[in-house]
Amino acid sequence: MKIIYYGTPQFAVEPLRVLLENSFVPAAVVTSPDKPAGRGLKPASSEVKQFALAHGLKILQPEKLSDESFISELNSIHPDLQVIVAFRKLPETVWRLPKLGTINLHASLLPDYRGAAPINHVIINGEKETGVTTFYINEKIDTGKIILQEKIYIDENDTAGTLHDKLMNAGAALLLETLRQIEKGTVHSNEQNQPASSHTLHTAPKLSKEFCRINWNQSPEKIFNFIRGLSPVPSAWTEIVNGSSSSRVNIFSSQKEIMNHNFAPGKIISDHKSFLKVAVQGGYILLKELQLAGKKRLRIEEFLRGFNTENYFLK
Repeated sequence: MKIIYYGTPQFAVEPLRVLLENSFVPAAVVTSPDKPAGRGLKPASSEVKQFALAHGLKILQPEKLSDESFISELNSIHPDLQVIVAFRKLPETVWRLPKLGTINLHASLLPDYRGAAPINHVIINGEKETGVTTFYINEKIDTGKIILQEKIYIDENDTAGTLHDKLMNAGAALLLETLRQIEKGTVHSNEQNQPASSHTLHTAPKLSKEFCRINWNQSPEKIFNFIRGLSPVPSAWTEIVNGSSSSRVNIFSSQKEIMNHNFAPGKIISDHKSFLKVAVQGGYILLKELQLAGKKRLRIEEFLRGFNTENYFLK
């Protein structure tokens, strides 16, 4: 099969590596254009481009997926199949191109958690399991016929980072099996079924800066899940305030403590040496790793050696 592979971030690298190792060598890899990054704002390549370069693969980086020059180049390849892993939405003229269709690897058990950030949202919502799905692209996002799925257990201490790696590896294996079935002509697909009335479908929209702000008026369980669901990136954040001065703080890891108390939400309790916990509704959140704006990421013991939290609170 002539395959065109689309992907940009690290999540798309492992599936590409597994395909190469099993003789599914793409005729071309499509990834995002290089973007300025770092202090010098030098052009930086995507993780997929770096991998493709190292393995001598043909690389396409269109600014617009609807450009005639890009579509003409795709046509010249005469692809049998296109594979999408963590890439932006394709125009219909592109996804309809191959005779065997265009398939997508999605990091949830569709139809649940359609959208751009399923890994984050399943943890934030306290789910116990998720998974990966391969499906055919159609007119609407994440709604096409399902080919294969695999469930993955979510550990209580999983973060978005650890779950990302679990799903990436499971997704690579699932994608390989999907391509093998397509190649053999044994593939079957089914429409996405609506769940029973007792189950509500969740969405997984893109994460905004304001969404990532911690609400200290919530329960310890919800805040604990919120922090780990955004760790390590984009990370949950809050403001540490003293009078009229305030600074942004990113929180990377925490523990929850269920307990009745009379403190206002956001109140900091600390021995100024080894622990810092924040009063919330029905308990406390113990902060374990954080980062002040403009500073480096620190364990709480390191942070407390250089920052006196007396008279500060979080909001």
